[in-house]
Amino acid sequence: MAKASTLLMKGFEKCVAFHGHLCPGLAVGFRAAQALMDRLGARRAGDEELVAIVETDACGADAIQVITGCTFGKGNFIFKNYGKHAFTLADRKRGRAVRACLRPGAIEADPEHRSLFERVRNGEASPEEIARFGELQRERAQKVLEADIGLLFTIEEISPDIPPKSTVTESGACDFCGELTKIDLLRERDGQWICIPCVLAKST
Repeated sequence: MAKASTLLMKGFEKCVAFHGHLCPGLAVGFRAAQALMDRLGARRAGDEELVAIVETDACGADAIQVITGCTFGKGNFIFKNYGKHAFTLADRKRGRAVRACLRPGAIEADPEHRSLFERVRNGEASPEEIARFGELQRERAQKVLEADIGLLFTIEEISPDIPPKSTVTESGACDFCGELTKIDLLRERDGQWICIPCVLAKST
């Protein structure tokens, strides 16, 4: 598309507000979320109707939460630490799942952007460099927002491996630190029920 639509931009602005800043990685997650929702014909999840699986903890994962309505708190947002810009959305009712993965070369490398990113992150950038970095961030995000979806991602329907809905588990106090902990995550040691951090602390 030649220009990002007003409706699309409003959706992206919600992602920026949630994430805290505008960046191309957030735009990647936003476009992936929109593509997956469209492919499934799904509406934003108010409860656990959908399940999102992200294979990265990068910026795009935040956009997936905002657009799909899948969140850690509802138990339908799952993180797999594979280091891939890949996102899956599953529809429980329809028993369908679709995965989108960023194509190699979909986002052009930019030595200036990379250099400024390092300087800004390390606190070494001048005000002029910070401003330039912000400009590049906006430009690169805009390119993602305007790109043909087929050039950004490989999108395929996959065999659904939908986890069961989240359960509410009773909590009990750790016998070591006294903090409330889900009882299925307490560990028995010498007749005491101990939380995982305390088990690890006692073993060192």
